[in-house]
Amino acid sequence: MDVIDIQNHVLKLAQCDMPTPAAHQVLIKVSAAGVNYPDIMQRKGLYPAPVGASPILGLEIAGTVVEVGTSVTNLAVGDRVCALVNGGGYAQYCLASACLCLPIPQNLTFIQAAALPETFFTVWSNLFNRAQLVAGETVLIHGGSGGIGTTAIQMAKAFGANVFVTAGSDEKCRVCKELGASVAINYNQNDFSQVVLETTQNRGVDVILDIIGAAYFAQNIRSLAFDGRLIHIALQQGLKTELNLLPVMLKRLTITGSTLRARDDQFKANIAAKLYKYVWPMLEDGRIKPVIHAVLPLKKAYDAHELIENRAHIGKIVLEIV
Repeated sequence: MDVIDIQNHVLKLAQCDMPTPAAHQVLIKVSAAGVNYPDIMQRKGLYPAPVGASPILGLEIAGTVVEVGTSVTNLAVGDRVCALVNGGGYAQYCLASACLCLPIPQNLTFIQAAALPETFFTVWSNLFNRAQLVAGETVLIHGGSGGIGTTAIQMAKAFGANVFVTAGSDEKCRVCKELGASVAINYNQNDFSQVVLETTQNRGVDVILDIIGAAYFAQNIRSLAFDGRLIHIALQQGLKTELNLLPVMLKRLTITGSTLRARDDQFKANIAAKLYKYVWPMLEDGRIKPVIHAVLPLKKAYDAHELIENRAHIGKIVLEIV
């Protein structure tokens, strides 16, 4: 089968044997695979696959079940599913744990469905599980126009939060507002912490979802309200920073972070169940929708990575696999 192989940090089309599902897995004929920033980090040798995971890139797929493991009872051959996987998505066929497969909403294509798992699992886990975001609170989402950002805006808004975002251009800010943000800050023109404090009458925001890391840390601390929660999910601009503990103590702040890939299937299955119960109906009726910037063929995977690295995209990049 066709797969994408990493050769000296460059992606090339290659061939490998068809995988066989374990008892708890299904084999999916992949129609589309989402492209995510962790894929780029893995390509560069900075984010190795977990032990036992496929070394092939790709953390989310959509396609058709073609084989089921001996203990799988919730799926059958022919089911249309999207799935969160630990690797293997940039391929014609991919294994997935049955408990991490979700049915594709009736109104979505394979390409749209491939843009769901990684971002939706990540946003639910961090905004609603870790940060405990509730209706009436204000959340600041950095990178509002990216895959995580466009998902987080819509989910936070749908559950009653007031959404602030940062983005890198006026056009990206406009799209963020169309998706539900009430305040969109062009970080190339403004100090976002100053805008946040001015807009909230110096109160600050309750939650910050951060993909930037060290470069934004001090501004994030200034931007948080009393009992605010800062959630780190990526470190695109720095790993280390100085921390002044005084505002953390005075404002009773919580600073935390997480990665999803290394968590076990049961942890992720709990997220899948919540998504299916609370978010999938919103996808079915169009209240929430995946935002797709570009669709490229599998052999153009490296071009897809360059689109993300150049930060020219709004929403998700998806590989179509035929």
